[in-house]
Amino acid sequence: MRAVLIVNPHATATTPRRRDLLTHAFAGQMEVQVEQTGARGHGADLAAQAAADDVELVIVHGGDGTVNEVVNGLLADGLRPDLPLLAVVPGGSTNVFARAIGMDPDPTAATEQILESLQSAREPRIVSLGRAGRRYFTFNAGIGMDAEVVRRVEEERSAGRRISNALHVRHAVAAYRATETGTGPLTVTLPGSEPLPGCQLAFISNVDPWTYLGSRPIRTNPTTSPDGGLGVFVARSLRLPTVARTIAQLVRSRPGRGPHGRGLLTADDVAWVRVTATEGPVGVQADGDYLGRFDEVEFTSVPAALRVVV
Repeated sequence: MRAVLIVNPHATATTPRRRDLLTHAFAGQMEVQVEQTGARGHGADLAAQAAADDVELVIVHGGDGTVNEVVNGLLADGLRPDLPLLAVVPGGSTNVFARAIGMDPDPTAATEQILESLQSAREPRIVSLGRAGRRYFTFNAGIGMDAEVVRRVEEERSAGRRISNALHVRHAVAAYRATETGTGPLTVTLPGSEPLPGCQLAFISNVDPWTYLGSRPIRTNPTTSPDGGLGVFVARSLRLPTVARTIAQLVRSRPGRGPHGRGLLTADDVAWVRVTATEGPVGVQADGDYLGRFDEVEFTSVPAALRVVV
């Protein structure tokens, strides 16, 4: 088997020693070419080249952003039945997609998990993806306040600041304070439904949970999985009582039980959702990567997009 190991040397949990250990572990079973990302977008280029070279397996060791780049690179020329297998060795601080599909969060244990799966010829998991416009996402996308948080955090990262849960919380509070809490600027349209105006934000999920706060899963749509369609979570009100109640429900969320109540709309196993900004362009993020500001975005489910070693 020919494989390419794509490593982000700047991810939270990646080190030269761990890269070498991973290379040694995988080299015992396959021919491995090691590539390191050097700039934003490089992971996508490396993955696209691997797909063009008919490599059989692409292993990515990095955080959520690196995984997203690799996935978009693999699918640069569209869906193909002969795309390389994908394997993920968590290397970031959150690793939402990897954990959601059952990978051990410890890089060493995840490597052993991948090797055991390959040795036993276990069938790969066929997963769906989401797409925001032309950009694929693996675990979540959003429009509104959470995209603003992502934008602020990206600025901190570019300035060399260490990214942490506390930093995300601080910017979430700042973004909330800067948000008008009256009638929302978004109109949300779901299949078979009339457009819903007056929305403040929309979270779109491809997996459960939506994210993690440390080791705690934060669930907006607990029944969403990469075996089906998208989960949609919409907030129509950002008034303080609603926000406080929703945050409490998110922190206490569990399988089968997500946030609910007045001012919230949730939908599961959705093929698409269209969000229109009625008062000027609004920020959009996908897998924690800020995509820019848009007047309208259609989020779609892409069934059976990739084969993943688990």
